[in-house]
Amino acid sequence: MNLVSSIDTEIVDISLSAGRILAQPLASQLDFPHWDNSAMDGYAVRFTDVETCTPEQPAILKVVETIAAGSQPQLVIHPGEAARIFTGACLPLGADTIVMQEQAQLQDEDRVAILNSPSVLGEFVRHRASFYQAGNTLLESGTLIKAPEIAILAAAQCQQLTVFRRPRVVVFSTGDELVSIGQSLQPGQIVDSNHYALMVFAAQAGAIPTYLGIVKDEEKATKNMVAQAIAKADIVLSSGGVSVGEHDYVEKVLEALGAEIHIRSVAVKPGKPLTVATFPQLPHQPIYFGLPGNPVSALVSCWRFVAPALKKLSGIKDNWKPEFIKARSQHNLRSDGKRETYLWGKLDLVAGNYEFSLAGGSQNSGNLINLAQTTGLAMLPVGKTSISQGEEVEVLKI
Repeated sequence: MNLVSSIDTEIVDISLSAGRILAQPLASQLDFPHWDNSAMDGYAVRFTDVETCTPEQPAILKVVETIAAGSQPQLVIHPGEAARIFTGACLPLGADTIVMQEQAQLQDEDRVAILNSPSVLGEFVRHRASFYQAGNTLLESGTLIKAPEIAILAAAQCQQLTVFRRPRVVVFSTGDELVSIGQSLQPGQIVDSNHYALMVFAAQAGAIPTYLGIVKDEEKATKNMVAQAIAKADIVLSSGGVSVGEHDYVEKVLEALGAEIHIRSVAVKPGKPLTVATFPQLPHQPIYFGLPGNPVSALVSCWRFVAPALKKLSGIKDNWKPEFIKARSQHNLRSDGKRETYLWGKLDLVAGNYEFSLAGGSQNSGNLINLAQTTGLAMLPVGKTSISQGEEVEVLKI
C-alpha cells in the first residue's frame, strides 16, 4: 500500500511551514551566490598583479574605490589597481582574486601594499552559481522543513510552498475499568492515561490528533466507535480490546466493517497483542492500529510500529524507518528469548559513544512509572537471553 497516495496537499506560507513535508520538488530562478562576491574583508585585485609579491617586495596598487556589501561596483579594476572590499560585496569587473586585509598594508589614502601573494587564482572569491544553479532542484519532495530549509526557502524568495496535509489521527480507549482523569477512582478502576500519551505521541509526530473518548467493552458500542473513527481518520489508534478475552471485540468489529486485517499479534515483548488493519474500500483508506491496553505496551508499539507509518504517511521520503543505534549497555539485560524484547531506559552520547542505561524498577508492561524520561529501547532479538554489562546492544532511538 502506498501510504503517501491517500494524503492530500495544501499550500502554506513559509512562516507556517516548519515541521511540514514538501509535496513537490522546489527550484529557484536565482543562482547562489547571485553574483561573484568576496568571502573576506580585504582588497579585490588582479591575480597577475600580486602573484609574486612578498613582504620584502610588496605589490603597490592604487585603490580606486570602496565596495560595501549591498552596493554596486562603479569601476573596472585595471592593471595596478585594487578596490577595498568587504565580505559579501560584489566583485568588480577586472578583479579575479581577494587579498585578505591581514595580508595588506595601506600606504596612504589611495595606495595599498600587498605583502603576500594569494595561494591560488580566485582565492576568497565566491563565484556566481557555485553553490546552486538556477533551475535545478533546490529541495526534493519529501523533505522535512526545519530551520536550514526555512533559510533556503527565504533566500530563494519562496513565500509559499506545497506540503502534504498533516495526517489525521483519531484516538479512543476501550475498557470497562477506564475512567476520565477527573473522576474519583472506585475499586478496580484506573485512569485512561493511554489517550493522553497517544494524543501527545501523534502530535509530536506531526499529526493532528482527535480524541473520541472511552468505549465500554460492548460489541455494539465498539462497532459504533470504530465506524466513527475510520470515517474521519487517516490513522486510528485504539488501546485495549485486541487480546483474546471474551470482552475483546476490536477484531470482530473490524471484520464486520469490512477491514482487511494484516496483523493480529506480533512476537514482541511488551506489545504482543497488536492489530493492524486497513479499509481499502474507503476512499481515504485509513489504517487501524489496535494497541494493547497496558500503557507501556501501547507506547512501545507506537514507537516501534506506528511512528514509522506516521512518518511515511506524512510524506517523508527518507529516514522514516525505525532508527536503531549500537550502544554500550551499562547494565545486564535479560530476556526469555521467546520474543523480540524491548527494555526501556536512557540512551546517552558519552565521549562520542552511545551508552544505554536500563530504567530502575521492574520492566513490566503495566509499570508506567519508570517509563518516565525514556529515550531508548534496548532490543534483545529472538533467541537472545542476555546481554552483559559493557556489551553492545541495539537500541531503538526515541
